[in-house]
Amino acid sequence: MPYSSDKTASASNDQSPSSVSPHGERQALTDNQTISDVPQGMNKRVHGTAGHVVLHADRLSKKVVSGERSLTILHDLSLSVVAGESVAILGKSGAGKSTLLGLLAGLDTPSDGELMLFGSALSRLDEDGRASLRAGRVGFVFQNFQLLPTLSALENVMLPLELSPRAGEAHTATHWLERVGLGERMDHLPKQLSGGEQQRVAVARAFVTEPELVFADEPTGNLDPDTGAQIIDLLFSLNREAGTTLILVTHDHALAKRCDRCLRLDQGRLEPFEPTAAFNDEGSQ
Repeated sequence: MPYSSDKTASASNDQSPSSVSPHGERQALTDNQTISDVPQGMNKRVHGTAGHVVLHADRLSKKVVSGERSLTILHDLSLSVVAGESVAILGKSGAGKSTLLGLLAGLDTPSDGELMLFGSALSRLDEDGRASLRAGRVGFVFQNFQLLPTLSALENVMLPLELSPRAGEAHTATHWLERVGLGERMDHLPKQLSGGEQQRVAVARAFVTEPELVFADEPTGNLDPDTGAQIIDLLFSLNREAGTTLILVTHDHALAKRCDRCLRLDQGRLEPFEPTAAFNDEGSQ
């Protein structure tokens, strides 16, 4: 798709993106709405006093074709997220959570529907345009850490700064490694770090540009429970201090309960959901 410099297209009143209400009803939402206007589902509270809409997903669908068969992974899915909100997306293994996260981040493209990120229609941008839109504004935390094995902890954290150049890159990266408790491990390669330490590097890398939005894909999936709890405490502490918008996918109900709003992905659709401490793994249900 050809790149378009028009990044500010907005929907008209009769085609405004929609959000999922606590009762599963689709409601119109405009770019002028604030936190108080947005249905929060089962949420507890949203950090900050008022926020603009960071992300609109309107009737997204994702289909994959294998031979003569077509498989629908996501179907007619809508979501709106405002600045400063933390949203958990629950779902069993194979439900399509990571696929959805990739679409929301603009790492993949939907089969149908429209996604607005920071007010820009991603369908109007090519891959380079989407990357440019994310640079310095979006951070990622992955289940398998995604650290470059030949780079030190410091160099891994510096990568987003190099993609979005700014002065004092090494100093800034050092500061964030110290924030996550790895000030003494900056020169170590990933293979010299434990799983928990690698994820701390990944968290520092996600926040080093002071992004507006952080996506986390099963951030504790490869960690033991105690280490995972420490990482989650760190993630939410940094997120709260920075006022960053957080969207995470998980199968862990205890983790999801810490977010302002919880949704469940089931059979390709999103619905409001109230996690319970009795179930800590979607696979157990």
